[in-house]
Amino acid sequence: MSQKSKPLGWLSAPPPAPRLSDPEVKRVYPRLRLQVFLGIFIGYAGFYLIRNNIPLVGALLIDEGRLDKIGVGIIANAALIAYGFSKFLSATVSDRSNARYFLPIGLLLSAIANLAVAFVPAVSASLGLFAIVMFINGWFQGMGWPPSGRVLVHWFSTNERGIKTSIWNVAHNVGGFAVGVLAALGLSQTNNDWTVAFWLPALVAIVVAIVAFVMIRDTPESQGLPPIETFRNDPAKVESDEEAESKLSMWSVVRKHVLGNRTMVLLALANVFVYALRYGVLTWTPIYLSTVRGASLTGGIAGFSLFELAGIGGTLLCGWASDKIFRGNRSITGIVFMVAVGLAVAVYWLTPQGAPLWVSLVAVTFIGGLIYGPVMLIGLQALDLAPRRVAGTAAGFTGLFGYVLGATLASSGIGLVVENYGWNAAFIMLIVFAGITVLFFALINKDEKAAIEDHKRRSSTTA
Repeated sequence: MSQKSKPLGWLSAPPPAPRLSDPEVKRVYPRLRLQVFLGIFIGYAGFYLIRNNIPLVGALLIDEGRLDKIGVGIIANAALIAYGFSKFLSATVSDRSNARYFLPIGLLLSAIANLAVAFVPAVSASLGLFAIVMFINGWFQGMGWPPSGRVLVHWFSTNERGIKTSIWNVAHNVGGFAVGVLAALGLSQTNNDWTVAFWLPALVAIVVAIVAFVMIRDTPESQGLPPIETFRNDPAKVESDEEAESKLSMWSVVRKHVLGNRTMVLLALANVFVYALRYGVLTWTPIYLSTVRGASLTGGIAGFSLFELAGIGGTLLCGWASDKIFRGNRSITGIVFMVAVGLAVAVYWLTPQGAPLWVSLVAVTFIGGLIYGPVMLIGLQALDLAPRRVAGTAAGFTGLFGYVLGATLASSGIGLVVENYGWNAAFIMLIVFAGITVLFFALINKDEKAAIEDHKRRSSTTA
């Protein structure tokens, strides 16, 4: 017989608490749902304060002669590759862990890595050491998404998860916008001392980690509440025999529902190109605007912040549309948004030289407003189409491909293309990525339709 997964000690998921009375369940459940949602929202926004701040000051480091474009790409890529591997491996642990501890610990460790970049001179003096520390930072960053996904799966049911996940996904943009504001403010007060873009957001992130710990709870069952599917009479899209699978090792369940699952593999491949687009634009926007479009350093950072800020409205629209217009079909929603992304990238690229800076800023704002919808949808599809026991691992699997391969294309890949062939070649590559993503969403749509039909059948049976 396969052995069960090893216990994780104090980090393990808490056991079910004695069930509360029905009146207590009705009173406590709504309050805790709001509380844990705010906890993962605030906590995950904190990760984006310190995820990968090198693009914010990349132009400054290039001007000072510390790095070239390829060096900026290598450092940015180190953090993103580490994040991809960590997101997957951390998810296999997080699916068995207490989200209340897992997320804040990752955020605290990431903040320490950013403080090291700012206050240990040897780190920034060597490209290799800089990349290593950012790799370590990226690894700790991987401890943010999996516990958040675990909370979403356990506290919010299938027919509401599209909207709820889209609202939570806005945390990406809140954190990404806030770090741009913090960096610009810090640079203006320190005569462009690039280290402020690392230490100031890190201090804020430490406070956020404490707030997240106070608010997050692991599962409804750990609080004496029934499973969310029972509370809302809404079965999961994908069901498994949890009692039988509890006798298997975690890795056996992962092989069955994730690595051997055609839908998860297709989602992972789609994520490569979604993330290549996301970071291919985001990472290079401050440099592109300052070196090609004539923006100042703060003007380039403004493009970064607008990209993130616009993602709020686009993500919410995407989540609402996937639930209400496309009736839970995330793939068709993704196709619509990715076609629009490709058009917006073309406008960003083909804006005439000498046009006012605001034209480029509007274009990059539209890209940010559109790309975060598909980013959210792929994670949501992984949560929807995997049993809840491995939902975080499924999302982590898609993230592994997105960050390792997509990040490489976006940071080091774009850097090499720009350095050797110019910006035109880079933009053509980004538009091709949008087209490839549309094709993958079309393939995934077949599997998703079957899951939706099965969910409707089981919903009508339990009604």
